[in-house]
Amino acid sequence: MRQLHGGRHPARRLALQTLFEIDFNRGDPKETWTRGAFRAGLTEEASAFAWSLVEGVLEHRAELDAEIAALAAEFPLDQMAKIDRNILRIALYELRVSGDAPAGVVIDEAVELAKLFGSEASPKFVNGVLATAVGGGSKR
Repeated sequence: MRQLHGGRHPARRLALQTLFEIDFNRGDPKETWTRGAFRAGLTEEASAFAWSLVEGVLEHRAELDAEIAALAAEFPLDQMAKIDRNILRIALYELRVSGDAPAGVVIDEAVELAKLFGSEASPKFVNGVLATAVGGGSKR
């Protein structure tokens, strides 16, 4: 019998992996998510949360990308690491659209994902962009 994993952290991890894979292969989002959800062994609730993140990010991608471009103007979106871009999309979606988690939790989760999947510089970059987004000010 498979052990099921609950909670939002594994759900965010699945959402990130799904969005990252879609960025590479332009596959069907639902199919990609379903395959990942099966492999991840998430509870029904965690799977549903992951899908809501994927669906929300895809639906709001243009506005999320515009905000990322404005927040990190020195890093052109098309040159930004795909993993960092997708971590930021998920976090900004949670901060701006879904709004059901405190900003500190969203930022902490994003930094943890950056540590797990990104480069050595990713956690600091993700934290800086999101701190600017929450603070509303400039990093300068």
